[in-house]
Amino acid sequence: MSAIPTDIDTETQPPMAIPLRHFVVGLGFLIAGAVLGVLSPLGVLPGQSDLAHVHLLLVGWVCVTIMGAMTQFVPVWSGTTLHSRRLASAQLWAVGAGLVGLVGCFLGGRYALLPAFGAVLLVGFWLFAYNAGRTLLGVRPWDVTERHFALALGFFLLVTLFGLVLAVGYTRPVLAAVPAEISRSALRGSHATLAVFGAVLTTVFGALYQLGTMFTQSELHGVDHALRRVEEVGYPAGVLVLALGRLFESAAVARAGGLLTALCVAAVGLILARRLVETAVPWNPMLRRYAVGAAAMLAWSLLTVPAWIADPLASTATFGAPAAVHLLLVGVVGFVVAGTLYHVVPFIVWVHRYSDRLGLEAVPMIDDLYDDRLARIDLAALSVGGVLLVLAEALPAADGAGGAVGGYGATAFLVGGLLTAVGFAVFALNLGVTIRRHGPESPGDETASDAAARPGHADETAATDRSTRPQE
Repeated sequence: MSAIPTDIDTETQPPMAIPLRHFVVGLGFLIAGAVLGVLSPLGVLPGQSDLAHVHLLLVGWVCVTIMGAMTQFVPVWSGTTLHSRRLASAQLWAVGAGLVGLVGCFLGGRYALLPAFGAVLLVGFWLFAYNAGRTLLGVRPWDVTERHFALALGFFLLVTLFGLVLAVGYTRPVLAAVPAEISRSALRGSHATLAVFGAVLTTVFGALYQLGTMFTQSELHGVDHALRRVEEVGYPAGVLVLALGRLFESAAVARAGGLLTALCVAAVGLILARRLVETAVPWNPMLRRYAVGAAAMLAWSLLTVPAWIADPLASTATFGAPAAVHLLLVGVVGFVVAGTLYHVVPFIVWVHRYSDRLGLEAVPMIDDLYDDRLARIDLAALSVGGVLLVLAEALPAADGAGGAVGGYGATAFLVGGLLTAVGFAVFALNLGVTIRRHGPESPGDETASDAAARPGHADETAATDRSTRPQE
């Protein structure tokens, strides 16, 4: 089993059912998004299938997973109590219902209903931001992870507000009432920037400062501290400047923000790579996926800098270089989130199911709860599929006329999409079976899970002495 600090107390954590519900719902959205990703290029889906696909993956899987993870671990990391369990449950219902309605509108062309479902989605995310924010407000001083989480909550507020304006814009000329001249495409680009680089990656980076040191049993040292200082100040500033430049269609402003953002992504990639090189523990599914994420961060930065210097406002450069979109979304976001879940989900289940039996009887290790063979299969499928998707983005660019190279690109995209979908399906199956086999009878049974969460259980995700946290 991974090393577990003995001075940890998890009496402040919420019932297991709350985060597990988030993770299960997120995995469901992941499968739906992967299926849409395969079918969308074939032209067999109605409406705006691309928007449905992106929202299912980013909002449905990544953001719902972030909501569940913050709800579980902010109280534990920060040594405090979750502000409200009821709000934590309500946020999932609102976001889930809003997203299902939003995707249905995109596919069915029911644009008149978009504002209503967009409003429900906004309420869910704002409940989450309020609940997590109130939890963090009682903690002082904030460490680097908590500072990133607080910034991410601010980005969640902004991105959902922009998203609601976009939804209303399908039925009313809402932007015409804005004093400044803001086009719909500019608002869309700023919305996407705040979503991926703001809400998602800020959360990911904050978590990596904690998890990257904890699960490699190493500490930041030397150049790591300088890189962290640059990233901690430069990254949120870069994202905001990039979003503002795109909102007001100023190439110079967007270029400055974009270069700063790309530099800071590379800094986090270097920090994570150094932690992995110096790891003192055997490699496991989590660290293998983190290694892919670190390499993808560095490669994405190298490809994106020239593209954003040339034209940071291009629609094809919203998420970086045109050939680096899947490098970011699958290689960085997908692998880091999947790697984290490969430890977080079994760990939560282990704490509530087996920790009170430790020392009294033989109990399985955390890494024994999931199927390692399935973990290797999904890693291989996602790695090969991700590489093919990146190649598919690059190949057509080499032949603007859409000749043979473009044909190879279309084939690579189809095969890569299929492999990626298979990989995510196997990943979801592995964690789903883990929850079904070792978890509570029902993820909705908060009473049983609350009773299982007795004070004094070991938790390897925090230290009660905040002054000894490795990243600080």
